[in-house]
Amino acid sequence: MTDTVQAVPATEASDHMPAGPPLPQWAQTVLMMYRWPGFIGACRRRYGSVFTVDIASMGRIVYLADPADIKTVFAGDAEVYRAGEANATVLRGVLGDTSVLVIDGAEHRDRRKLMLPSFHRDSVRRQVEVMTEIAAANVAEWPVGEEFPVATQTARITLEVILRAVIGSSDPERLEALRKALPPVVNMGMLATLAMINPKLLAKRPWKFVRERLAAADALIYAEISDRRSDPNLAERIDVLSMLVRESGEDGRSMTDTELRDQLMTLLFAGHETTATGLAWALERLTRHPALLARAVEAADASAAGDPAGDEYLDALVKEILRVRPVVFDVGRVLHAPVEIGGYRLPAGVMVAPGIGLVHADPEVYDDPERFDPDRMLGRNLSPTQWLPFGGGGRRCLGATFAQVEMRVVLREVLLRVNLATTTAPGEKQRVKHVTLVPHKGARIRVTSRRR
Repeated sequence: MTDTVQAVPATEASDHMPAGPPLPQWAQTVLMMYRWPGFIGACRRRYGSVFTVDIASMGRIVYLADPADIKTVFAGDAEVYRAGEANATVLRGVLGDTSVLVIDGAEHRDRRKLMLPSFHRDSVRRQVEVMTEIAAANVAEWPVGEEFPVATQTARITLEVILRAVIGSSDPERLEALRKALPPVVNMGMLATLAMINPKLLAKRPWKFVRERLAAADALIYAEISDRRSDPNLAERIDVLSMLVRESGEDGRSMTDTELRDQLMTLLFAGHETTATGLAWALERLTRHPALLARAVEAADASAAGDPAGDEYLDALVKEILRVRPVVFDVGRVLHAPVEIGGYRLPAGVMVAPGIGLVHADPEVYDDPERFDPDRMLGRNLSPTQWLPFGGGGRRCLGATFAQVEMRVVLREVLLRVNLATTTAPGEKQRVKHVTLVPHKGARIRVTSRRR
């Protein structure tokens, strides 16, 4: 495949849509809601690397499992492959109309350029101290000798990182209010999810609780924005919100309060539960692999002592977790013009979905892909279509570096401060929660003793 969309001879491309399951739309929708990886994996085995599913409210989705086809999408014209439109299907209702995730074209390019400095590696490095402090304080409260779902704790850690490193909240009363107001927005159930897909439902009585939750969160976020704009020490602050308030585009325009609110809500959704889930999966996997757990503890000790090899192994561990247990299974692009890809002519209006989980489980890309093996990531230079937990191309997650650093720091603090019991219990299954795949029992672990 070439890097861009190009015409191919008529004999090489089919005018038919790729094959897919003959089930009615409602049945495929239910399978996606409750058996997402299993359903899509079965389609991959049955129909090959390009296949079609039909999902309510989203229509026909063409899944891609071949890295070459995925490269075509990621390198393709952003005016043809509309990621914002695909994301808006399920996210606009809560993230807002100006979120960097739901806009396309020049507007997206300019917004992304404005936000990039806040997530540059140097900016992230300045947040390591607060990440460390938050993780250490949380782990100090973990119970000893009893089993508990660690996903609850990792969610508390990553929420606190969002509040203090991203939003930069420092007022004790408002910080406590945000701790209470934001989790209900992130952890809404299926009824609320319907309103995210169809925002018109928010005006109806059954969704009154969704309106109230969003309004409470918005009031606190707008108060933080107001405080930041009037802060005489704004220039010295290192939280992401302060950096976004200071930034302006080439035309000299900075973001409005509404635009800032939408980006903060986006960072909450994209950086809170996803990172928390990745951390929970890491601890779930390590406690089922004693030798790897022992090696990870050694790496944490080395990292704390300033040995770069410790960070290298922890980074490899993070990469392998995000491969073997991808938190997000795919990304979408809505076609705004017909394209030829994977041997098919696909019409405008169809969504194509590069299958993150499909590539990560492909034995042609990874030897013995079901094996959890951080060593495979050491010194390996993976292409953007072989390892893609954060998507790819011009829409790759802005917070990818932030998330990977946060995961390394939190894992290091956990392994430095507690000894974890290993288990022979079966691995936890992937459960669908909104657009993420979480451990179905919350990644239950047990601390045997404290280390330091």
